[in-house]
Amino acid sequence: MTANELRSKYIEFFKSKNHAEISGQSLIPENDPSVLFTTAGMHPLVPYLLGEKHPAGTRLTDYQKCIRTGDIDEVGDPSHLTCFEMLGNWSLGDYFKKESISFSYEFLTSPKWLGLDPRKISVTVFAGDENAPRDEEAAGYWKENGMPEDKIAYLPASDNWWAAGPTGPCGPDTEIFYWVGEGLPPAGSNKGTDSANWMEIWNNVFMQYNRVDEKTLVPLPKKNVDTGMGLERTNCILQGKTSVYLTEVFQPIIEKVENLSSYKYGSDSEKDKSVRIIADHSRAAVFIIGDQKGISPSNVGAGYVLRRLIRRAVRHGMKLGIEKSFLADIASAVIDNFKCAYPELEANSAKIKSELTAEEEKFRLTLKKGEAEFQKLLPNLMKNPKKIISGKVAYNLYETYGYPLELTQELGAENGFTVDIDGFKEAERKHQEASKSADAGQAKGGLAEQSDVATKYHTATHLLQQALVNVLGDQVAQKGSNINNERMRFDFTFERPMTKEEIQKVEEIVNQKIKEDLPVTMEIKTLEEAKAEGARALFANKYGEQVKVYTIGKDARNDWFSKEVCGGPHVQHTAQIGDFKIQKEQSSSAGVRRIRAVISGGLPLDPQ
Repeated sequence: MTANELRSKYIEFFKSKNHAEISGQSLIPENDPSVLFTTAGMHPLVPYLLGEKHPAGTRLTDYQKCIRTGDIDEVGDPSHLTCFEMLGNWSLGDYFKKESISFSYEFLTSPKWLGLDPRKISVTVFAGDENAPRDEEAAGYWKENGMPEDKIAYLPASDNWWAAGPTGPCGPDTEIFYWVGEGLPPAGSNKGTDSANWMEIWNNVFMQYNRVDEKTLVPLPKKNVDTGMGLERTNCILQGKTSVYLTEVFQPIIEKVENLSSYKYGSDSEKDKSVRIIADHSRAAVFIIGDQKGISPSNVGAGYVLRRLIRRAVRHGMKLGIEKSFLADIASAVIDNFKCAYPELEANSAKIKSELTAEEEKFRLTLKKGEAEFQKLLPNLMKNPKKIISGKVAYNLYETYGYPLELTQELGAENGFTVDIDGFKEAERKHQEASKSADAGQAKGGLAEQSDVATKYHTATHLLQQALVNVLGDQVAQKGSNINNERMRFDFTFERPMTKEEIQKVEEIVNQKIKEDLPVTMEIKTLEEAKAEGARALFANKYGEQVKVYTIGKDARNDWFSKEVCGGPHVQHTAQIGDFKIQKEQSSSAGVRRIRAVISGGLPLDPQ
C-alpha cells in the first residue's frame, strides 16, 4: 500500500463512520505565537477542542502536514523526521473511548482496510496517579476488541497523559504500537517491557477533565477525542520496510540526490546519513516555502528555522561532493511526489525553486566569507602552543558568519588544530538560553488560550485588513498574522513602504469603525455562498463544506464593513476592542509588508 492509498483509505474509513472530511490547514499557525509551525494534526483544531463549534459538525477527519523542530539534530537516523503527515479523527462531544478504540482497531486489523496482524499490535493506557485513576475503562474496551491482557501496558502520566497546558482540558490517552522485531512478539512483550521493538503508530487522546490547578481535576461536561496516526511510520510498516526513507515517500528524492552526487545510497553509513538529511530537510523546506501562507528564509522565528534546514541540507550536499546549487532540482522531485495531496506545492513551484536557489547561493557565499575570516584569525591562533581553537572562537564563526563547526574542525585540522567542542557547546547553550528568554517574552498569551485580549486583537485584524484595502487598493492580501496579549503583527502583500499619510489614514479608519460600535455576527454557510456574498476566504484552497463567516457592521440594509471566512473567536461588537495604534510598518520579505499594532482599553466581552 502506498502513502497515497493509506491517506485515501483513512479518510474513506472515517467518512464511513459519519465523520466529515475537513481541510488540513497551513503549516504557519494562525494567531498562535506559542509555536512557530503546526506541530500536530490537532493544532488547528484547538479552538474547537476548547469549546468553539465547528461548522462541519462533531465528527471530523483530515490529513495535516506538520513540522517539528525540536530534534533537527537527530534527523539523519532511519526514523526521525522534521516534516511529516498526520492522519486524524476527532469527536467534539460526540462519541468517546468505546467507539474511538473500536474504530482504531477495526481500521488497523480488518482485511477491508489495513489488514495488520493483530498479534503484532500492543497498546499503552494511563496507569493512574494521585490526581486521576488508572484508565480501566480504556483497557476494558481494548479487551472487548480482542486485545490480550499481556499486550496492554499501564504507563505513567509522562507517557499516557495529554494536557493543553498547566491548566485547561486534559486527560489520559491510549497509544497503539506495532511490532517491528523479528517474527512474532514473545509472550508478555509490550511497550512497557520492550521499548526497542514496538513502534508507535497511533495516539488516541481522551479529553475528559479540566485542570483547575496543580491538584484539582474537574470532569468536562463535553468530552472530546483527538487522535493522530503518523502516515510515514504506518506506511513503512505496511510495506515491511526497516526505514521510512526506503518507502516511495522518500525514494524519488533520494534517487535525485544519487544522480546529483554519483553516490549510491546504502554504500556508506556516514554518507547515508547525509542523504537522509538532504531528503528530509529539502522536503521540509519545500513544504514551508510552498505553503498557502509560505514564508521565506530569514534570521528570526520560522524563517530562521527554514534557513537552518536549507543550510544544513547544503552542507551535507557538499559532503557528498555536490559543488553546484542543487536544491531546486531536489524540489522538483518533492513537488512531483506530493502535488496531488498538496496542490499548493505545484502552484508555488517557481517561488519554491527561486527561494531555495537564492538561499543556497547566499550560503555558499557565507561559507567563503567564514573561511576568509578563519584565515584572518590564523596568525593569532598559531601563537597558541596547545593548538586548540577555543569554543568561543568556533561559536563566533558559526553565529556571526554561519560557518559550521565541522568546517572549522576541518580547517583547523589542516593547520594542526583541534577545536574545544565542550566550549563550543557551552557558548551555544548560553546563546540558546538568551534566545529562549527573549522568546518567552514574545510567546505570552496566544489564541490557544482564548484570552479576551487575544480575541479583541483577532477582530482588529479583520478591521485592519479592510482598512488597508480601502487605502492601498485590492492588491492587498493578508499573508499571515501573529497575536499575543501585548500586540498584533499583520503581514500583507504590498510592493513598497506605506507613507506616513497612508498609515495615519488606515489607523483612523480602524478607530472610526471601533467608535461606531459595529455588531460582529457569525453565520455558517457553504464556501460558495460566502464568496458569492463577497466574503474573503483567506488561504482557502480546501475549506470544508460548511464554513464560519464573520461579518462586521451588518445592518438592516445589509451594509457591512468586513466579511471574512474565519474560525473565530471574535468580539460581539467593535467598541469592545478599544483604541488601535500602529506602532511600526516595515518590510517582512520581498513584496510583503508587516504592521505591528497595539490596542488598549475597550469594553469587556459579553459572557458566553
